[in-house]
Amino acid sequence: MVRMTRHSINELLVNLFNHIMDMEGKAVITEEYRDITNNDIHIIEAIGIDEPRNMSMIAHKLSVTVSTLTTNMNGLEKKGYIRRERSSEDKRVVYVVLTEKGRKAFYHHRDFHKKMIKAIVKNLSEEETEILYHCLENLNSFLESESEENKA
Repeated sequence: MVRMTRHSINELLVNLFNHIMDMEGKAVITEEYRDITNNDIHIIEAIGIDEPRNMSMIAHKLSVTVSTLTTNMNGLEKKGYIRRERSSEDKRVVYVVLTEKGRKAFYHHRDFHKKMIKAIVKNLSEEETEILYHCLENLNSFLESESEENKA
């Protein structure tokens, strides 16, 4: 039973990952946002709307190098989703902020995630939701540790 359950969990995770990527692409990359990719929208999400972030902060959040991110940023800037601003305190520091167009894309993407989370926790008790959260924390910890090991 345990073996079958673990196999079933693995199959479910693989299917979920594929469905999420596919659905996110279809839900987020609409006619209005046809000029960006799923990768672009995740960069927009990493930039966020709360406070300006520099390239190092964004690259760290996405687990990519600054040089890799720079290429994507150039494209997003050209398309009008982001702009770069120099820090008033330290002119060497450049922050990336979302334009109005970028903020609209951010909220559009966030709405997809809100719908997805609502569907996930629908009909779950508070206790079941907590168990789900802990399972996802365990998965996240595993993925982060594997990612760190692969960097070394």
